[in-house]
Amino acid sequence: MSTNITAGVAQHTKHPPMARPHLGEFGRHELAILGAPCGKIKELVARLLPHLAPALSVAYVDADHAAGDDAAGGGAGGASPIMLAGASAELTDKITFCRVDQRLTLDPFTQKELLANQSIVLVNGNHFRAKQQLIILDPAKPLDRKLDRLTDVRAILLPEGVTELPEYLRVHLPQIEQLPVLALANTAAIAAFVQQWWHESRPPLRGLVLAGGFSQRMQTDKGRLHYHGLEQRQYTAQLLSEFCTDVMVSCRPEQATELPQGLTPLPDRFLGLGPVGGILSALQLDPNSAWLAVPCDLPFLSTATLQYLVEHRNAGKVATAFQSPENEFPEPLTSIWEPRSYGVLLRFMSLGYSCPRKALINSDIELITPPKPEELRNVNTPQEREAAERELRSFEC
Repeated sequence: MSTNITAGVAQHTKHPPMARPHLGEFGRHELAILGAPCGKIKELVARLLPHLAPALSVAYVDADHAAGDDAAGGGAGGASPIMLAGASAELTDKITFCRVDQRLTLDPFTQKELLANQSIVLVNGNHFRAKQQLIILDPAKPLDRKLDRLTDVRAILLPEGVTELPEYLRVHLPQIEQLPVLALANTAAIAAFVQQWWHESRPPLRGLVLAGGFSQRMQTDKGRLHYHGLEQRQYTAQLLSEFCTDVMVSCRPEQATELPQGLTPLPDRFLGLGPVGGILSALQLDPNSAWLAVPCDLPFLSTATLQYLVEHRNAGKVATAFQSPENEFPEPLTSIWEPRSYGVLLRFMSLGYSCPRKALINSDIELITPPKPEELRNVNTPQEREAAERELRSFEC
């Protein structure tokens, strides 16, 4: 809520402005499927899933009116004896998967929270809306009464024997002739279309130089050291600029005015938390981009290694990270953090953990082996700095 005052007076806003994720009804990437009986929609989703998973985590949203009718008639309505006895939640380890039943109202915020970790959400459009749609032209379920739900149709699926587009759709969707038309029976083609649609809507990649530490072991600011004729903050930003739409330097507020010309500061908004504070500050600034975060204390890091990371990026995961050269765990500070990692990191923060590695270990990530593990070597002390300078000089020779 905001109030405009007379000219020359600053606009008053009740709440601080924040960038919001570009979410639909259930998630960032969602498709409602409508225009056919519910059974056919569910059958189509079941056919698509083997083609989409496991590369993408896919959720399906539907309604069970039969259970509601049963409950209204005095039956269990699908509830277990524990839920019927009054439990508000029941978690059951099914060994191959877990199930949680809860009594809650599916308000718009809860819907997004429950499905926040899904790459794609497929929705039964007969019951729910979604940001974008696939329509089936099934004569048994015409769309003339659901035109208000057709806000961004991406493709048309034709059952066997159907060849004509209804006139009411031509009127409602002037661009209908430009939409892809696929046979409903051609599962592989529909799955390929969904994968391409998802790939084209991948978040852009921005760069983040992590340079806000106190460098206590080095006894001088590691970001201001020169290994390649430039400050490490500048050198790292140059490396990232080859792969990112832009690059920002994560720093403490008091460092913002000290950066060399040409660097864009991103002062920490989450203070006193170390690197995770810088990553969260970037995600708060822009929760609709992925962030390639690199610390400023990696003088051996090369363009080739970053290119390998970007080429193996899996935007359907929480993050893409190199496996640490020292153990089997992910390396959190040379990683690509996708937009959905924002909620993950905040959740770990709410549980009292500020370690980004712990968040990665316990999340759905893409873990890759670095092509040259030695390039991920941090230089943290004066002795390590001297050794690194000798090695780099020998490379130049």
